[in-house]
Amino acid sequence: MEDSAPKSLMENLLGLLRVRVKRGVNLAVRDVRSSDPYVVLKMYNQKLKTRVIKKDVNPEWNEDLTLSIIDPNHSVLLTVYDHDTFSKDDKMGDAEFEIFPFIEALKMNVTGLPNGTVVKRIQPSRQNCLADESCIYYSNGKIIQDMILRLRNVECGEVEIQLHWIDLPGSKGL
Repeated sequence: MEDSAPKSLMENLLGLLRVRVKRGVNLAVRDVRSSDPYVVLKMYNQKLKTRVIKKDVNPEWNEDLTLSIIDPNHSVLLTVYDHDTFSKDDKMGDAEFEIFPFIEALKMNVTGLPNGTVVKRIQPSRQNCLADESCIYYSNGKIIQDMILRLRNVECGEVEIQLHWIDLPGSKGL
């Protein structure tokens, strides 16, 4: 009888997705005149967050959050919160983004392209939270995707992010 022990995480892991949370634009005011925003990324049972930036509705985080990717069809939920010292943090909107197009572009295995060559463009639609066209492009030997996400469930606000891929030795890989 064959041993059907569950596979280790490494055997199921495709690699790591590094999400650079660049900045927020025109975020909602949740305190008296401003907000103290931070971003939370959620995927499966993973939950990562940026630091809080005090009194700023146009915060510059430029922070890298790294998610382990097992299923490329899973989307990532990004939520912006307003940090409150004495009460529950207020939600300042959320957005969901797909990583599947980015994974597909990585699988194309392109090499030697001039820097900035666009490999794929994703248009904003009712099915996604893109505020503008999202480009997947080749830069310094890597595939990168820039996105501007329009926040939902809130009166205003966008968050700019960038996706990078990290191959892990010993993982299943793409």
